[in-house]
Amino acid sequence: RTMVALGTDSGVHTTALLTDMNVPLGLAIGNANEVRESVEVLAGGGPADVRELTLALAREMLALSGHPDADVEKALDNGRAMDSWKAMIRAQDGDPDAALPTARETHTVTAPADGFVTRMDALPFGIGAWRLGAGRARAEDAVVFAAGIDLHVKPGDAVRAGDPVFTLSADDAARFDRALDAVDGAWEIGAEHIERAPLVRERITA
Repeated sequence: RTMVALGTDSGVHTTALLTDMNVPLGLAIGNANEVRESVEVLAGGGPADVRELTLALAREMLALSGHPDADVEKALDNGRAMDSWKAMIRAQDGDPDAALPTARETHTVTAPADGFVTRMDALPFGIGAWRLGAGRARAEDAVVFAAGIDLHVKPGDAVRAGDPVFTLSADDAARFDRALDAVDGAWEIGAEHIERAPLVRERITA
């Protein structure tokens, strides 16, 4: 509400979407893997929740700029959004087709039993990705762009014993133990199916 008020007071049409941050958005937590996931959305695919939020934010921005009837879903599906992104990269002398880095080491955690994913807390998974090298503890620390966590399931999904739940990626396998400590107890497999909470909880206006 403060950010909306600041924007409005500065003469900028501003709204905010309050979204569910209890569960990781999408399936990728990191740097290169999140870029890869974003490109998948621009190509018309990607995780349903990332696509949903992308469309919601695009509609808000276009409505605020005087284009409330723009068909943002069509722009994703027909490739125009991808074309615009590639043009933006090339305009900055970048290569939109450049290969993204991949980690040297991976470790996959599997479901201990049949059931449903009932909980997956965002903050511990973010800390886990940071411990893998995806973030900095100090300004001078290097970021490992290939490090991170890829989720294979989300709350509400059914799993069988032995199914992959998430995969850790790092350039140094010695980082896995501390990342696993971070997510220990942050996810659960239960017997009962749960419904996913709405992604957008509230739209805040001036």
